[in-house]
Amino acid sequence: MLNIFICEDNLIQRTKLETLINNYLLMEDLDMHIALSTANPDELLEYVTLHPQNQGIYFLDVDLNHQMDGIQLGAAIRDLCIDGKIIFTTTHSEKAPLTFKYKVEAMDYIPKDDPQDMTRRIKEALQQAQKHYTSENKVLTDKIRLKVGSQIRVFDLSDIMFFETSPAQHKLILHLTNGSVEFYGKITEVEQLSEHFIRVHKSFVANQQTILHVDQKKRILTFINNETCLVSIRQISQLNHTFKSK
Repeated sequence: MLNIFICEDNLIQRTKLETLINNYLLMEDLDMHIALSTANPDELLEYVTLHPQNQGIYFLDVDLNHQMDGIQLGAAIRDLCIDGKIIFTTTHSEKAPLTFKYKVEAMDYIPKDDPQDMTRRIKEALQQAQKHYTSENKVLTDKIRLKVGSQIRVFDLSDIMFFETSPAQHKLILHLTNGSVEFYGKITEVEQLSEHFIRVHKSFVANQQTILHVDQKKRILTFINNETCLVSIRQISQLNHTFKSK
């Protein structure tokens, strides 16, 4: 599912944009939802930092009446979400060239002075983002992308053993065939990255493709690289059934 983010300081305009987007998503049955709508760019950046997005759609007002304007916000978001679709809405068309200066790579720059045209272009942006999302997901059926530090890295599913919560706050550890990677994320979110991932414990998400053995008595999973992780009592029976079915 694609997350949609809105940053607009005018409450009336923000509410209208939310209503337009929600109605269109419902009408077209698009796999998206508004994850956050706010007037504060700091709140949006904090959310994206704590909830790393491989993809997302960002509707940003250019003039936010804040020390950070929408174009600077877009540049910060681009650093955090390299594949994000950024759409600016504005009454200041003359600022469009600044998007090149800040290397935002915006999907669109929509003036607010023509409500009918603005509505049409917002709908077109949502449809185009959906096409990109569907196309990119088809290509990555055997891979996942994660933001590690300032980079977006691609990992083969066959190289992934499991994820675990890190002692460091808001971080996870990805265990690979050889080595591990620490990154910002939530254990509940990585489970959604592949149909092969399963939450086996409050602290672990396992890749079912690389599980070698299930020890029911000790409640331990062994992976093809001989690493292990815990499995909860509730998931033991499901995993045993899965492996017996293979």
